[in-house]
Amino acid sequence: MKFKPFFALLVACLTFSAACKKEPGPGGQASITGKLKVQAYNGTCTVLQSEYYGIDEDVFIIYGDTPGQGERVRTGPDGTYYFPYLQKGKYTIYALSENCAAPGELEAIKAEVTITERKQATTLEDIVVIR
Repeated sequence: MKFKPFFALLVACLTFSAACKKEPGPGGQASITGKLKVQAYNGTCTVLQSEYYGIDEDVFIIYGDTPGQGERVRTGPDGTYYFPYLQKGKYTIYALSENCAAPGELEAIKAEVTITERKQATTLEDIVVIR
């Protein structure tokens, strides 16, 4: 009978410690920001016609190694996207781009980021997509 309270306490400690483990995703104080640049090519994807920062373009984030997207944001008037309130961990930021090698198909242009500090503010290089 002496071991029942000890066993219950051990189970409670293990349960709470597992529940407190932080996974990549929302709920923290870190952030990722960057800009999405669009390169507009002609119909055969051989001549660059213009280059500009994309307004109202979709940018996605994947939390850790989970399949599928975690969240989608849209770029602002200067092409900036922002993912706030992130936990420590690995993230993949991506946007969809035309694939010049396979006309009519889209490809994901990705950037990987690892947040190692609680209040880390990471700024990525431009993600360049083709339209």
